[in-house]
Order: sequence, then C-alpha cells, then structure tokens
Amino acid sequence: MSTRQDHGNGRLDDAARAGWLYYVAGNTQDQIAGKLGVSRQTAQRLVSLAVSEGLIRVRVDHPIANCLDLAARLKSRYALDLVEVVPSDPDSTSTTIGIAGAAAVEIERWLRSSEPIVMAIGTGRTLKAAIEQLPPMECPQHKVVSLTGNIAPDGSAAFYNVIFTVADRIKARSFPMPLPVIASSPEEREMLLGQPMIQPTLALAARADVTFVGIGDLGPRAPLFEDGFITEAELKALQKAGAVGEIVGWAYDQDGRMIEGITNERVASAPLPSREKSLVVALAMGERKLPGIRAAVARRLVNGLITDERTAEALLAAG
Repeated sequence: MSTRQDHGNGRLDDAARAGWLYYVAGNTQDQIAGKLGVSRQTAQRLVSLAVSEGLIRVRVDHPIANCLDLAARLKSRYALDLVEVVPSDPDSTSTTIGIAGAAAVEIERWLRSSEPIVMAIGTGRTLKAAIEQLPPMECPQHKVVSLTGNIAPDGSAAFYNVIFTVADRIKARSFPMPLPVIASSPEEREMLLGQPMIQPTLALAARADVTFVGIGDLGPRAPLFEDGFITEAELKALQKAGAVGEIVGWAYDQDGRMIEGITNERVASAPLPSREKSLVVALAMGERKLPGIRAAVARRLVNGLITDERTAEALLAAG
C-alpha cells in the first residue's frame, strides 16, 4: 500500500480525488480505497474532508495537482489558449464523465458575463451532457448559435443537437440551423446554405466569441455512422481517405486537413470560427478519439481542450 501525505496540499489533493470518485464517478468507499491505495477508513475520511473543506458542491472545485500540471504542459506543447484536465476514473470507459462537468463550468463562466457575447455550439453526447448540467440562467444579452443542422436523416430532430436545450436553460436568444446535418447532394447543400434565413445564422457563427464542440472518431463505432448520418460505405470511404476524426460533421485526416469530397462536400454545418479571433474549445477524451484529438490540437482546428488525465498523458507521450 502506498504511503500518502496526511497534511497540506497533498492531503487536499487526495480529498478532492476521493470526492470526485465518490460524487461524480459514483464509486463506493471500498472502490475508492482500492483505487487510491488506502484503507476504507481513510477513504471515508478523505470523502468527509472534501465536504468539510468546501471542495464538493455538485462538482469538485479543488484542482488536482497532476491535472494542473498536465494542463500546463498540453497548453505549452500545442500552443493552446485554454486547457482543462479532469481526473480519470481507472475503471470507467465513459467518454463524457468528468469532462461534461468541467465544460459546464466553463460554459457557465462565459454566460455569466454582463457583456454580450456570441457563443457557437456543436453537437454530440459530451456537449449534450455538459449543457444538461448548466443551472437555469437568464442571459438575454447573449446569442447562442448552432454550427450544425438539427434534422436527422429520417426528418426527425437530431437527438444530440443541443441548441434547443441551451435556449431552454439559459433564456438567451438562440439561432438554430434548420438544415439536415448532411445534405443529399452537393447541389442541395449549396441551395440550402444560400437561403436568406440561413445566411444571417452563418454570419453570426463566423463571429462567435467562444465555441464549444465535440470530436467524433471515425472508427467502426463512429457517431456519424451509428446515428445514421452516413452509410457504412461512406464511413469506409472516409477511413480509406485517411480520416481520423470529425467536428460538426467535417472529417479530417491525421494532419488536420479536411478530407476532399465524400461526405465533406455535403456537410451543411458552418465552418469552424476563426481560431485567431476567438476561442474554439473541444470536449473530448478516450482512446478511440485520440487520433482525432491529436490532429485537432496539433493543427489548430481548435485552440482549447477539455479532456481527462489519461487522454492528456497520451497526447503528451505522442510528442
């Protein structure tokens, strides 16, 4: 059993980690004891300490030293403007746990601004989980715009499109993209994007102050494929072309270059806002997403990242 500090910042770090494992990841005290290498009684005391020291609200507010170090190194290595790293649960395979809460904190921080901002949002499971953690807010001074369409291939509302959830929770002016995620042809895409009601939304997205997006992998269980937006043949064609990830439907390769043709010529999403003029934050973690995350940060498709310890360590190990 490892020896651990019983005082100072090390003790609070352990308390914060134990609190996160208990209140966020849902571990029992026996499981926490095993993961931290301490007795059950010590695990119980650490969870209690996290509460008594005010580290626990709904989220763990105490930054863990290793997470801070990883964030600083990632920020320097990839010249990013924002990096948040959350603890990893060694036994979890979730791609949302932890980072959804951290993203909610960052989104809320922007929305608390008294100065009007334009916030652009993508889609996906992690972003949806983050939005659902926002407290009810009154933000009439802000505008929230969707980067991607909200219509699924069968004509229904796309399940992981979050613009309407945002509008309901924060009472800001919202601007959905009333389009299919991927058009049936390049000609249809051009016709749809040329509509007078779409042009102002595209212009608004282009001048976003901050943007939050997910990163989808393009492996066998790619979200675009599983959610019915692309066919298996199209997925295989993207893989053959070297695609490793996608952001709001835009597929790109390991060098961060957009894939020519295939589905990209039919994607109805807005282009990503300028990373030179605004902050574009990706919420992503996990081994399957690692190639897409690496390409996105290395080639500055995004200039902000919220991820977990394991993913951060893998990004740094990749060089």
